[in-house]
Amino acid sequence: MSVPILSCLSAQLIKSYHEQGFWKNETIYELAKRWALKNPDSIAIQDRFNTLTYSELLDAADNLAGWLDQKGICPGERITFWMPDRIESILIVLASSRGGYVVCPSPHRNHTVEEVCQLVDRMRASAFFYQSGFGSDASGQNTSDLIGNRPTIRCFTEIPPPGADMLLFNGLLNSKEIPPPEITEPDRVSYIAFTSGSTGNPKGVMHSDNSQLVTARGQSSDWQIDTNSVVYSMSPFSHNLGMGAYLTTLTGGGQFVIHDRQRGESNLDRIIEVGATYLVGVPTHAIDILEQASKRGLQKLGKVSGFRISGAAAPKTVFSELFHMGVIPQSGYGMTETNGHQYTLPNDDINLITESSGKACPGYEIRIFDPENPEIELSHGEIGLVAGKGASLMLGYYDDQVATETSFNAAGWFLTGDLGWIDHKGYLRLTGRRKEVIIRGGHNINPEHIEEIAMRHSHVERAAVLPIPDDRLGERACIAIMLRDGVSLEFDELLTHLRENGLSRYDMPEFGVHLTDIPLMSNGKIEKRAILKELIDGALLPTAIGKRK
Repeated sequence: MSVPILSCLSAQLIKSYHEQGFWKNETIYELAKRWALKNPDSIAIQDRFNTLTYSELLDAADNLAGWLDQKGICPGERITFWMPDRIESILIVLASSRGGYVVCPSPHRNHTVEEVCQLVDRMRASAFFYQSGFGSDASGQNTSDLIGNRPTIRCFTEIPPPGADMLLFNGLLNSKEIPPPEITEPDRVSYIAFTSGSTGNPKGVMHSDNSQLVTARGQSSDWQIDTNSVVYSMSPFSHNLGMGAYLTTLTGGGQFVIHDRQRGESNLDRIIEVGATYLVGVPTHAIDILEQASKRGLQKLGKVSGFRISGAAAPKTVFSELFHMGVIPQSGYGMTETNGHQYTLPNDDINLITESSGKACPGYEIRIFDPENPEIELSHGEIGLVAGKGASLMLGYYDDQVATETSFNAAGWFLTGDLGWIDHKGYLRLTGRRKEVIIRGGHNINPEHIEEIAMRHSHVERAAVLPIPDDRLGERACIAIMLRDGVSLEFDELLTHLRENGLSRYDMPEFGVHLTDIPLMSNGKIEKRAILKELIDGALLPTAIGKRK
């Protein structure tokens, strides 16, 4: 069932992006096809059970496109999948690009069946692929009935977890259906990714093949991701960082390794085993890998020479430790709406990598605007609202014209909601999230800054700073901490640590709570909503700390 998709993209912008060379006349599928013709026997993708060459990858994508066509799925219809990262995920992406479908990889492991049903209904999906037992409550639900019987679903396909000697899609592709004619329209809406929803109701971000490939081309060129590269992403395809990692690999014609670490296996072992040269992940991944390497006395992380760390602020020690192990860390910044447009370069100084989020890739531009009046642009060095414009920007929010229009200022700059400043070379320094700023008596407190300092303490595994309502001051800051196994830490000690590491007395948390677990979303960011709800409901009782004791 096809529906009109409202887009903020104009014919003038399309023409401009093509004339400037930021957009090309090549879909994601055609990019894979080009590599299949050039290097048919080169390894394109592998997991622990299967390895596909570029030629085999293309054949399997053609086969799936033919199977979907035989099922009556038409161009423009939505296809989604709910599974851990596996080769089949990429085949769905390539088949969708070939057949003109709109693919949505957003359902992730933390979703419940009910939440996925809501996503399916919102996008009016026609086809759904699902791995048995996946999801936060899937073991106790009849997923096939609940999702397979949604009004728009016409093709529900359940496949078992991958295993030795198991065929792709458990043999589904053996039918050798003739694929439909290729849809060669790289500017059409081809991808919907729902935002993580950490600050509100998820919105469906629309992209074309071209808007996704802008940052992939920039990353591949600037970081020399080519036919000799082996890319390993610990961020899942259900989030923009993971999907971007695959497209960067595909752009350079390299080899992509599926993150299918088994229970009890370390990321470090898998990275060394597959010969990864470039890693993608969030700070938690980097911290864990470095800790494992330190315990073993390793001086190198196998063949790894580069590591993109994004999604959240990382302690400065992470970057320095990677440098000492011969790995060039890459700071980055992006959103589902903008892709990973901002990143540092391999020859940047360590201080620049540590302190900034890099500069924008070719085809994208950022500027800073007054948070109180986003029509007023600020100068270099002034802190304000980060905004962007360019060829990697989303085409709009799916079926939500109001959200689309209100996300831009009058000059067409996309307002990210993040606060920061730009230096004269175009490097961005983030200072906080506008929507997460805690306002205490008119003073703005940046939770992310406090969290970053707190996690420098050797005993702190995770930290989350949240607002506590206050009748007089509006809000006060509460810090929730999750300690590493076998250690203890009193809040007086933590406050001393914060003070000694430069935190202003005006920013000091006034409440604290110890948690045995601080949950993460599947993109590696802390799930603050769950903690905040428990604080509001009274299920968590924070302790007054510092001067409030």
